[in-house]
Amino acid sequence: QVQLVESGGGLVQAGGSLRLSCAASKTIFSINTMYWYRQAPGKQRELVAAITSDGITNYADSVKGRFTISIDNTNTPVLLQMNDLKPEDTAVYYCRVVAARYDYRGQGTQVTVSS
Repeated sequence: QVQLVESGGGLVQAGGSLRLSCAASKTIFSINTMYWYRQAPGKQRELVAAITSDGITNYADSVKGRFTISIDNTNTPVLLQMNDLKPEDTAVYYCRVVAARYDYRGQGTQVTVSS
C-alpha cells in the first residue's frame, strides 16, 4: 500500500510563496494523472491543478498564472509551486495520484495566508 504525504504548507503573508510536495512511500508505476485539490473551511473540496504523465496541465481559473504544478521524481511525484498567495488560498491542500490500477490520496497540508 502506497502512502502519500504532503508537505510544505504553513503560514505566509499575502504575496508570499510556498512550494508543496507530495511524497510517496514507494515508487508509483504507470502514473496517469496527478492532482492537487484544496478545501477551505465550510467549502467543498475543489480541484486546483492537474498534470498528466505527458506533462499536460490544467488549472483552476482562480490560480492560473500564480500556481505551477510539476512532475518530480518517482518518490516525490508531484509539486505545486504557489506564488502571489492570497488570503482566499487558505485551505487544506491534498495531492492525488491516479495510476493504472490504483488511486492514491494524501491526508493534506494546511496553507494559511494572512492579509
